[in-house]
Amino acid sequence: MEFILEHTDPSGARAGRIITDHGIIETPVFMPVGTVGSVKAVWPRELVSDINADVILGNTYHLYLRPGTDVMEAAGGLHSFMNWDRPILTDSGGYQVFSLSKRRKLTEEGARFQSHIDGSYHMFTPESVIDIQRSIGSDIMMVLDECPPGDATQAYAIESNELTVRWAERCKKRFHETQSHYSHAQALFGIVQGVVYPEVRRQSATQLVELDFPGYAIGGLSVGEPAEDMYAMVDVVTEILPTDKPRYLMGVGTPANLVENVSRGIDMFDCVMPTRNGRNGMLFTTQGIINIRNKKWQSDFSEIDPGLEGYASRQFTKAYLRHLIIASEVLGLQIASVQNLTFYVWLMREARKAVFENRFAAWQKDIQPRIERRL
Repeated sequence: MEFILEHTDPSGARAGRIITDHGIIETPVFMPVGTVGSVKAVWPRELVSDINADVILGNTYHLYLRPGTDVMEAAGGLHSFMNWDRPILTDSGGYQVFSLSKRRKLTEEGARFQSHIDGSYHMFTPESVIDIQRSIGSDIMMVLDECPPGDATQAYAIESNELTVRWAERCKKRFHETQSHYSHAQALFGIVQGVVYPEVRRQSATQLVELDFPGYAIGGLSVGEPAEDMYAMVDVVTEILPTDKPRYLMGVGTPANLVENVSRGIDMFDCVMPTRNGRNGMLFTTQGIINIRNKKWQSDFSEIDPGLEGYASRQFTKAYLRHLIIASEVLGLQIASVQNLTFYVWLMREARKAVFENRFAAWQKDIQPRIERRL
C-alpha cells in the first residue's frame, strides 16, 4: 500500500490517494459498510455504477463466525467470494467484542467471547485476527484493540490503552511472520484509543507511531460522547499522527461529522448510518434530511434528490419512495440505501474538490447548514 498526500487546504483538510493492488482510493473517502460480505440492500454493481465507491468495509468478527475462514479460503478470499474487484478494508472485530460486554472476557492473551449466533465460545488473539484477515484477504487490515465504553474512567482508559498497544505489537509481529494468501499485498493499520482523555489519546498515538504502521485509525469515538468531545480528541491525535500516512476515523458518522473531521485532517470514514437510517426512512440529500415516512411527502412527485446523479436520486419520486417504505417493500429499502450512500460518497468527493481549490472553509460554511437541516 502507498499513500500519496496530494494537497492540504489552509484549513487543514487533506486530499490524497491510497494505492492498493485492487485500485486507488481517493481521499477523503467514505467507505460503505459491508459487514458480512454485502452492503445491506445494495447490489455490488450499484456500488460501482451509481454510488462509485472506491472501497468497502468488511467485518472480521462476523465473517469469522459466518461463513468462516474455511469458506473464505476455498472461495479465494472475500474479493472473489462476493465478486468485488475494488479495495476492501476489514476491522479486527474489536468493536464487536466490546459490544458483547456481557458475553466476553478480556485477558492479556486476547478476548474470549460467546457468538451472538449460537452462544458458542471463541477466542480472538492479536495473532488469530491477523490470520483471519489473511484468510479474508482484505487490502487493509486492522490490529486487535480494546474499545472501552465512552464513560470509562481515566484509570481504565490508561490500562485499556496499554493493552491495546501491546496487542498492536503482537499483531505487527504476526503480520510480518505471515504472507498474503492470495496474489495481492495487504497493509496493517494501528488503532488509537483513549476514550475522551487527551493525555491517554496522546500516549496512544505516540506509542503507535513508534511502531511505524503504514496507516492509523482512531477508534473508540462516536460511542455516545458529545460531538464536541469527538472533535477535541481528533484534534489531539492528528497533531501527533504523521502527515504522510492515512488517518481513518472509525464508525463516524453523520454528514456534518464527516465534514467537520475532514477539516481536522481525517482521510477515511465508515458508518452504518446511511444504510441503516435509509432502511428506516431517513434520507440524506443535498438539500437536507428527509423523513420520507412523513405524510407531507405523500403527493410530492418531485425527484428524491435533483442535486445528485444516479437512478435512486433522479428516477424515482419522493411520493413513490414513501409508498414503498410505508408498504415495507424491499425496493424501498434499496432505493433509500443507494440514495444515502450516493450522497455520502458525493459529499466526500465535493470535499476533495474544495481541498484542491483551497476553498474548503468556504465550502464547509455553505454546505454544512444545508446537510444538517430537516426538510
